Amino acid sequence: MDTKQRLAADAASVSSPRPGPRLVALDLLDRLLAAARQSGADAADAVFADRRSLSVACRLGSRESLERSESAVVGLRVFVGHRQAIVSSSDLGKDALAEMVSRAVSMARVVPEDPFCGLADPAEVGQGEATDVDACESDEIDATAANDRALAAEAAALAIPGVSNSEGAEAGCGYDAFAIAATNGFRRAYERSWNNVSVSVLAGEGTAMERDYAYSSAVYRGDLEDAATLGRRCGERAVRRLRPRKAGSAQVPVIFEPRVAGSILGHLSSAINGASVARGTTFLGDKLGERLFAPTIRVIDDPLRRRGLRSRPFDGEGIASQPHAVIDGGVLTTWFLDLRSARQLGLRSTGHASRGASSPPSPSATNLYLEPGPLSPEALIADIRSGLYVTDLMGFGVNGVTGDYSRGASGFWIENGEIAYPVSEITISGHLLSMFAALTPASDLVFRYGTDSPTVRIDGMTVAGR
Repeated sequence: MDTKQRLAADAASVSSPRPGPRLVALDLLDRLLAAARQSGADAADAVFADRRSLSVACRLGSRESLERSESAVVGLRVFVGHRQAIVSSSDLGKDALAEMVSRAVSMARVVPEDPFCGLADPAEVGQGEATDVDACESDEIDATAANDRALAAEAAALAIPGVSNSEGAEAGCGYDAFAIAATNGFRRAYERSWNNVSVSVLAGEGTAMERDYAYSSAVYRGDLEDAATLGRRCGERAVRRLRPRKAGSAQVPVIFEPRVAGSILGHLSSAINGASVARGTTFLGDKLGERLFAPTIRVIDDPLRRRGLRSRPFDGEGIASQPHAVIDGGVLTTWFLDLRSARQLGLRSTGHASRGASSPPSPSATNLYLEPGPLSPEALIADIRSGLYVTDLMGFGVNGVTGDYSRGASGFWIENGEIAYPVSEITISGHLLSMFAALTPASDLVFRYGTDSPTVRIDGMTVAGR
């Protein structure tokens, strides 16, 4: 059996109802790697991604759409010296796979050299027993259950007095399988499931309408927030936002509710991305080992958290996953590094490489969260005579090179330690270094989004209103 026939046999197995998806996918990747070496590649790695998903959308009690998709894609990265090329294909036929190998090797021979590209050393990759991150419930997709979740969420939201219309509710579920193999000996696969539900409604009438939304995501269906509870919260939030005022301009404490507080961690994550550090395009490029937050603050990135939305036993380059205290005692302890950025900086990969089938690995966070503090959200607000409670942020006014921060916001004005009235059409601004230093977390951390934070308070921000 020649190379084309072997690739075709494996492709037919992958495309058919599986059993043993991991072994079948890995066997296909082994064949691709062998073909790449035979065609002149010095080294190679290959990935296989299989996704099955379903999405249901409802509005005003009726189903508007039901979409189901299944896709499988294979990607091949080959190295000829210090040159690399990446080719992917969703066609798993023998001719397409053989052509993919030939094209990848031909491209790698003519692209510019990259002295930092390459596979992990065999001693670096995780070949021991992989940690079970409990990331997959099953590969079964239940359209009826998804439809019921969407309808229940919308019905509960519409039942709230003052809610006048619906933008709809959606629910989805899916199953992903991911396999990676490389000529350095790494050969692993894992699977994960996901479920979600969301709803968005309007309150009020005419030009005085206000909108709000709510959503929940989880690996296991049983871990989703109850759809009716989620819908009621959405409706109540929309009604609460009616008749907003415009706040005056001032420098005041700002409270970020958990739904938006995670964005602060997102800015930190972008600033400590190894690719940005290596390019010199981050305001934190010279801050490794320095105290950025209060001494009590810890920020954790944990790819091994069981049932975490971004959990994985290894990264996109085969490096075994492990938790990192990104901020420990307020001090910046590490960058997010893949192999390429680590080599540029003279460091070791931290196991943060993410990748798709058609692009090279790049560093990114996994389950990133801010550890909670001792105070409740109410206690965090209690001593604020005048301040802002932010529930929504708009725009992209954050400069990752300088650290300047300016975003549109809406929420509620705080007076004498209590939430007083809704406000909108305001801007909050500051500098991320100052914001980090002034940040105080509350005690209400709940893992919901993949990047998670409790309520946080940041003193001394500038609020621009009327």
